[in-house]
Amino acid sequence: MYNRALAERHRAWTEERRRVGHAETDRMLTSWKREPDTRWLAEPSKGPLQATLRYLQAAYVNFWQKRAGYPTFKRKGKTTDSATYFRGCFSFRDGWVKLAKQDRPLDIVWSRPLPAGAVPSQVTVSRNSRGQYHVSILVEETVAALPASVGRAGVDAGVTSLVTLSTGEKVANPRHEQRDRERLARAQRALSRKAKGSANRAKARLRVARVHGRIADRRRDHLHQLSTRIIRENQTVVVEDLAVRNMVRNRSLARAISDASWSELRRMLEYKAGWYGREVIVVDRWYPSSKTCS
Repeated sequence: MYNRALAERHRAWTEERRRVGHAETDRMLTSWKREPDTRWLAEPSKGPLQATLRYLQAAYVNFWQKRAGYPTFKRKGKTTDSATYFRGCFSFRDGWVKLAKQDRPLDIVWSRPLPAGAVPSQVTVSRNSRGQYHVSILVEETVAALPASVGRAGVDAGVTSLVTLSTGEKVANPRHEQRDRERLARAQRALSRKAKGSANRAKARLRVARVHGRIADRRRDHLHQLSTRIIRENQTVVVEDLAVRNMVRNRSLARAISDASWSELRRMLEYKAGWYGREVIVVDRWYPSSKTCS
């Protein structure tokens, strides 16, 4: 769906110098449902199909406003499998979510309850590389700002220590990938020995994905705990504008830098600061913060 709509929009521009908008791709979808080869598009709910066209439109808007590159085609197995349902294509009652054209509500194990009185506006069902299904529910919630703090902290990212704070505190780097490196290597070697397209290769690929997933889960949990603590304890947080993409070109440090996930830590600090009434200041990468913190 996404790729066909993108191809039509690309063809219209390259051959006719004509921009195709969201409304026109929506009309295309209606016609595709009548074509013999794509008649199956009429079987699922219209929600995920329309959501796909919305995401394509958003990709074009980001391109036009120079926030991202030109939209690219999706490759099977390289993107997360997901389906998004907007209001009107699902029902929510007494903690049960039922999607359009589904016989039964979803069997959900809740990670946390929804805020009291929350009315979901969007439901996304996704499947990760480990074969696990997740349901994300979008609701509007007012987050109360934290009481003002007198704390101020500079955060200097590193490899030996994940971060060094201007207070002198050093947060050790857990090195999540290193802890599972041997297990990951064994799983990858087993995968390389399996015949392409075989059932055994699919099982081996799943084992590799599960090891990667365990590493990612531990890393994300640690960064959440660290970023929340820094935001709660400090009114202003100063971080470096690191060129991580350039730094990982160093072969001797690439694995350690990727495992540290400095960019993800900064992202968490920024959005949590917005939630809780804190301030994050990003300083130039050439500022001698390491000398200052040490």
